[in-house]
Amino acid sequence: MAELQSSDQTRSEFVVLRNSSAHATALRPTFPMLEDKHFEAVKQEVGRCVSDRELRIILELTATRSVNSALLEFLLDINDALRARGGWLQVAKINRVCAEVFRITGVADVIALLDVDSTGPSQAPQQRQRLGDILLARGLVSEAQIEEALEIQKQHGKKLGEIFIAKRWVTDQDVLSALSGQLSIPQVSLKAGLFDPAVSEVLDSRAAKRLVAFPLFRVRGEITIATPNAQNVPVLKEIQDLTGCKVRAVFAPKEKVLEYANQSNATTELGLELLDTETEDLELVEGPEENLSVIDEIASGSPVVNLTNSLIQRAIREGASDVHIESFRDKGRVRFRIDGILYEVMVLRAELMPALVSRLKVMANLDIAERRLPQDGRMQVVTAGRAVDLRFSSMPALYGEKVVLRILDKNQALLQVDQLGLADYNREKYMGLLGRGYGLILVTGPTGSGKTTSLYAALNHLNSLERNIVTIEDPVEYQMEIINQNEVRPAVGLTFASILKHALRQDPDIIMVGEIREHETANIAVQASLTGHLVLSTLHTNDSVGAITRLIDMGIEPYLLSSALVGVMAQRLVRTICPSCKSTFIAPGELVEANEFELFADTSKPLKLAKGRGCGECYDSGYKGRAAIHEVIEAKEDLQRLIVTEPSRDELMEYMQSNDVRTLHQDGLRRVVNQETTVEEIKRVINIG
Repeated sequence: MAELQSSDQTRSEFVVLRNSSAHATALRPTFPMLEDKHFEAVKQEVGRCVSDRELRIILELTATRSVNSALLEFLLDINDALRARGGWLQVAKINRVCAEVFRITGVADVIALLDVDSTGPSQAPQQRQRLGDILLARGLVSEAQIEEALEIQKQHGKKLGEIFIAKRWVTDQDVLSALSGQLSIPQVSLKAGLFDPAVSEVLDSRAAKRLVAFPLFRVRGEITIATPNAQNVPVLKEIQDLTGCKVRAVFAPKEKVLEYANQSNATTELGLELLDTETEDLELVEGPEENLSVIDEIASGSPVVNLTNSLIQRAIREGASDVHIESFRDKGRVRFRIDGILYEVMVLRAELMPALVSRLKVMANLDIAERRLPQDGRMQVVTAGRAVDLRFSSMPALYGEKVVLRILDKNQALLQVDQLGLADYNREKYMGLLGRGYGLILVTGPTGSGKTTSLYAALNHLNSLERNIVTIEDPVEYQMEIINQNEVRPAVGLTFASILKHALRQDPDIIMVGEIREHETANIAVQASLTGHLVLSTLHTNDSVGAITRLIDMGIEPYLLSSALVGVMAQRLVRTICPSCKSTFIAPGELVEANEFELFADTSKPLKLAKGRGCGECYDSGYKGRAAIHEVIEAKEDLQRLIVTEPSRDELMEYMQSNDVRTLHQDGLRRVVNQETTVEEIKRVINIG
């Protein structure tokens, strides 16, 4: 092609070089095609070509390094205008990334690409083959493996590709590549330049992660989506409903889709315009504001204040128990603990994190200048008419401070014993323990297993004007009428042990000790229970018999423990199946054989269980809400005699079996049979492999 010569456009700010030949006219913008003003300059030159009857145009995009949706629409408009006059538009000299965009959006099917760098493997249609045959031809699987996968598919109904991946015979990439060839659907390896940032925000983070779909480009009402589920019609239909666009799906690996969905979408959920943090943002949090607690009245001055308030409001609204705020080299991350599981809800720019942490420190009346040492504080907020306590904890980390907010909802109603979810056989035992006039009753389990809730339900049952009830807590989580509640303050010498000593001089009938942590508290609690007081407390042990061995390990004499202990209740919280996506299935024979379902159902007949498919209501987990499972053991005479011998754990477990004590696992299976939760969740919570 002859050397290009400048047209009259050289006098413009944006120069478009033009060369005409018998075959076509070449136009070469000397600027990247990014904005409307760039498009207008090219449009003017195309108009001159049309006036000169030059209707076959080759547009050379040598200066354009990336493509956006607006450019694609502009080129299609130019092509339409030229074809209406009997001409055409072709694009030449674009880089590999831009050519990939043309291919995955389908624009390359309309506008021919010339002189393009290698664009990777051809995606030309081929004769329709089965997925297994394609993988076999590529030497990735054997015929025996295909036969095995087909048998599994008959039994469980899973997709063949999912079975191959689960068996680790092939990778996700192998299956997607094969599906791409089989279905003539393009495959893309996500990276910078292969998506339009303005379009990537049309799906919020939650929807993008739930649907495993990342928007790439939107051209003439058609949105191109990267997803490993390009064949999933319900997913594509939902994306169409959410975006209002026709959907064009291209294959991409799941981990890449989720990675880009996290990075590009997460901050848009709150609708915040997160600006670069400036010094004035930090000045706004130098001193506490007078009406700091009412976060419904969001301050209009600082995006950091808006972000902090919205973050707290959302955590409370979604029922999170903890908020984790973490800093990394190039980003910040916010996770909520909901139903005992951490979910990532937001990704923030790294430079925003110090201001966010400082704002929270101000709300907790802490020193914002101290970043080298851990700090603890508390704050109270009011939102939607609810008073909520927040416990603040910060700890220095490699790239900034890690902050955890514990959320304590003061408006949460006190439960009755009947509302704890106890099975009939456990509720009868627990009520019998509470009916004792004196002795030691323990509730055990790990942090966050609902022990304190069960103790408060017990106090609610025992509370009356005829009894003097004293509690020693750290902290006081529920305020109760009539009951005398005391909060531990180690800084001034008020420990569990010291308050318990003084409480015994207050003529108590019932004492609730928030937690037994060391020998002194354990010893005083045992002595109090032996002198006519009913003592309720908690321990961190894995099961009910673990409480016995733990107290002996703390130095409590077995003969004293034998006389003092009334009973122990171990408990856990398991996630319940999300009602919005709940589905039922017939339990496979091997699942029934591996579990003791016969305790609660007739296993001679098909057993129908339930699970959650995953949806937007449950963070795609299949679970929403939690319920308790329990294990209650009474200290009857034979157990008291066993305790005196300082028994091993194995001896105590033999006692439970011989006395038909329902274990945590067995009580969990009751909820599985009732279609409230799943076997997998029970095993996860009580650490069964």
